[in-house]
Amino acid sequence: MKNRNANKTEFSELIEKHQAIIHKITLVYANGRSNREDLFQEICLQLWRSFPNFRNESKFSTWMYRVALNTAISDIRKKKTDIHFEQLHDNDRFETAPSDEKEQVKLLYRAISKLNRIDKALILLWLEEKSYDEIASILGISKTNVSVKLVRIKQKLEEMIFKIQ
Repeated sequence: MKNRNANKTEFSELIEKHQAIIHKITLVYANGRSNREDLFQEICLQLWRSFPNFRNESKFSTWMYRVALNTAISDIRKKKTDIHFEQLHDNDRFETAPSDEKEQVKLLYRAISKLNRIDKALILLWLEEKSYDEIASILGISKTNVSVKLVRIKQKLEEMIFKIQ
């Protein structure tokens, strides 16, 4: 078994490498910057607590998604709050493209934030280009159910974005 310092170093490196996963989840599951920061910390804490149980049976990012999504969903259940979209600001961490494309990304995240908890998780995983098998594994549903749900979610998002524009 690795010593505790080696675990800390390995854990820190993995979190640094995959922190965008946590940021995306906090973006759609938390209102406001302070709530996103709190959720980010809670997810990191849960990942650290669970890290000794990570057995490399799946990719680290797959395992990380599972823990992070479960933490975010549990946090919502505890608080029993509705999630509403908050306008992103230029100093937020998601600068991905030139301005038109950036606006489309904001619009997409706005629509995603209005989905139910499971649909949010599913579409985020799909946007991360996870395979249907990985998504099914992370969410604990069948591959067929992933496919069916994705078709419905994409249609719903298209309708929502059309109404927003």
